[in-house]
Amino acid sequence: MKTKISVIGAGNVGATTAELIARDGFADVALFDIHKGIAKGKALDIAEACPLWGSPTSVTGTSSFEDTAGSDIIIITAGFPRKPGMSRDDLLHANADVIKEVTEGVVRYSPGSIIIVVTNPMDVMAYAALRFSRFESRRVIGMGGVLDSARFRTFVAMELGVSPQDVEALVLGGHGDQMVPMPRFTTVKGIPITNVLSAESISRIIERTRHGGAEIVSHLKTGSAYYAPAASSVQMAKAVLLDEKRLLPCSAYLDGAYGTAGIFVGVPVVLGRKGIEKIVDLELTSEERSMFESSVSAVKAMINKLKLP
Repeated sequence: MKTKISVIGAGNVGATTAELIARDGFADVALFDIHKGIAKGKALDIAEACPLWGSPTSVTGTSSFEDTAGSDIIIITAGFPRKPGMSRDDLLHANADVIKEVTEGVVRYSPGSIIIVVTNPMDVMAYAALRFSRFESRRVIGMGGVLDSARFRTFVAMELGVSPQDVEALVLGGHGDQMVPMPRFTTVKGIPITNVLSAESISRIIERTRHGGAEIVSHLKTGSAYYAPAASSVQMAKAVLLDEKRLLPCSAYLDGAYGTAGIFVGVPVVLGRKGIEKIVDLELTSEERSMFESSVSAVKAMINKLKLP
């Protein structure tokens, strides 16, 4: 039986996400946007590329939540983008309203779905989606950790002059400036980067990773990143739909793991057909623990500002 993914928001991130799913051909796609013409036009363009990709995927564009019915996965990208000088936190209240509207709209027609949240500030929006959907926590997942780790991998590869596919990296904490890249768990073909890079180089790469999104915004001026965020959400969707049991860093609702409860924050999880099937609770050093707790506190502060039920 063919699977279905609804991508909510037909902006750069949403449209690119739909394109990547269609190109891989592992699910049909409904591309939703409140601007009907944008969703329909981009969906038709992607559909017309499917024969060239040899893809069996059906792609439709819509402004009606009814057309998202029966989705296995909902990927929420809708919201206001970052602008130069704007932090993820500045988007808080505006995007919470968007998340409420779209979450309530899609779960009405896909009550058995799994939600992947991309909208920023991502950890807080994942928390909002959990509250508005009333789903089990394992069925709501935030995208940030996969993206942050991909950026970390990229910058390590650039520094060493090696292929990025040979770099594995781990980033914990909130998807923001206080994220916690983990050099101890970051390797090149199994070799820890602490063995091949100086402390100064690692520190510089960590700072670039923390500000990776802002760096792209500063270049684009009128937009934010979308290729890597889209690729990150597609990797997660595929892990769920194909029951791949991938171990990926994702924003997950913690209920005691890492000594934290009641918030979403980035940790290693196993993704499969049920959503988050396991949270891997790592033993952190005192320095890592301190940075992680600072990141958790920043996420908690934003959640408290929203005053959600």
